[in-house]
Amino acid sequence: MSDKKMSSSRRHHLKSLMLSIAAGWLVQEKKDLIAAKAAYMAETCPAPSKSGDQATLMETCKKLQAVVDKIDEERYDIEGKVGKADKEIEDLRIKVVDLAGVKKPALKKVRMSADAMLKALLGSKHTVNMDLRANLKQVKKEVKEEPAEAVGDWRKNIEDKADRKKMFETS
Repeated sequence: MSDKKMSSSRRHHLKSLMLSIAAGWLVQEKKDLIAAKAAYMAETCPAPSKSGDQATLMETCKKLQAVVDKIDEERYDIEGKVGKADKEIEDLRIKVVDLAGVKKPALKKVRMSADAMLKALLGSKHTVNMDLRANLKQVKKEVKEEPAEAVGDWRKNIEDKADRKKMFETS
């Protein structure tokens, strides 16, 4: 087309023409669908003959009942297949979600004291002091003094052990 823009009246006129053509196509499509249904019904279900005696009518009813039973069996089988396929699709969807995993948003670091956090959670009505160290008891650590003998000369310790060994040997 040219570089000129279309006027709004021309654009609206073309749009209305397109919509009217599409509406005509939809009407024609509905008529074709109705005709196709009528043709299928005439082909598969011919009109029953109502003339005849009671025996022929009973036979016709039995044939129709057999056809209805066959169609019901097919419908039941198809419903089972559809249910199985739906269940399989749902299982596959669950697997896809499991494989993709749930993406957790990145958490931001917030510098907030415990007091401020409790105040934000509980509201300004509650005043809770989170200075837990103030509640602790002071415990003094006892220092055990090791005997000075243990630090002494190692030769003396060996001699003491040798004396013990002799004591066991003589008894």
